[in-house]
Amino acid sequence: MDISRETKATARSVLWGAVAGAMALAIVGFSWGGWVTGGSAETLAASRAATAVVAALTPICVEKFRQAADASANLTEMKKTTYVSDQGKFVEKGGWATMPGSTEPNSAVARACAESLGREKAVEQRG
Repeated sequence: MDISRETKATARSVLWGAVAGAMALAIVGFSWGGWVTGGSAETLAASRAATAVVAALTPICVEKFRQAADASANLTEMKKTTYVSDQGKFVEKGGWATMPGSTEPNSAVARACAESLGREKAVEQRG
C-alpha cells in the first residue's frame, strides 16, 4: 500500500488546518467567549463568597452599633475621621464587627458597616 505524495500533502494540510482552527477557537473562547481556567474560576468563586459574607454580616454589625448604649456619640466620634478605613478601624475597636463565634473582628465587615452607617446618617439629615 503506497500512499501518494498528494494524499500525504492533503493529510498534512488537514491536520494543520485543524491545529489552526483549535488555536483560533481557544483564542476566541478565552478572549470573548467567557472561558476561564480552573484557577481563575476558584479565585472568582472565593471573591464572590467573601462579598456575600460581607453583605450578609454588615446588617448585623450595623444593628450591633445601633443597639449600643452610646450609639449616637459613637456615630459622631466615628464621623470625625475622614477615611472609611479609619472609620472601619473604629468599628473594629468597638467590637461591632466581631461576629458571634469569632474572637477577631472582620475588617471587611467593619468597613462596610462604617460605610452603611455613614450613608444612613446622611439620609437622616436630608429627610
